[in-house]
Amino acid sequence: MPYRCIEDIATADVAFALWGESREELFRAAAEALLCEMMENPAAVHSRETLEFRLVNRELDLLLLDFLNELIYLKDARQLLLGVDVLTIADGPDGFTLKSRCSGEKIDPARHRLMADVKAATLYRLRVEKVDGQWEGTVVLDI
Repeated sequence: MPYRCIEDIATADVAFALWGESREELFRAAAEALLCEMMENPAAVHSRETLEFRLVNRELDLLLLDFLNELIYLKDARQLLLGVDVLTIADGPDGFTLKSRCSGEKIDPARHRLMADVKAATLYRLRVEKVDGQWEGTVVLDI
C-alpha cells in the first residue's frame, strides 16, 4: 500500500503520508487513500461511469490538492465514488497539467458502506517532493 495513516498530526482530521516511484503513482496513492477513508470497502465500487478531467496548477503540491478536491466535489455534487484508471502529469509553461480518467459509480447505500464524510483536502502540512529518487507527500483531509 503506497500510503499510511498518520495518527498524531490532526485530531479532527485525517492525515496520510504518501509515496510513489513517480508523481503519477503518488497522486494515485492519494486518490486511493481518499476513497479508503470515505468508505469501508472500496472494492465494492464498480466501473459503471467514466469521466475525464484536466487540472492545471503552477505548484505540484497545489495540483495534488486540486485533484483530491475534484474527487471530493464529484462525490458530493454528483454522488460518484471514483477510482483512478489513467493519470498523467506533464510539465508546461503554465506549470503542471494533470489529465485523469476515472471510473466508478453513484453511491448505493445498499452496497457502499460510507465512513468518514470527507469535506476537503487542506493546505495544512501539504507536501509533495522528490526525496532520494522517490516521490513523497503528506495530505490532511478535513472530515
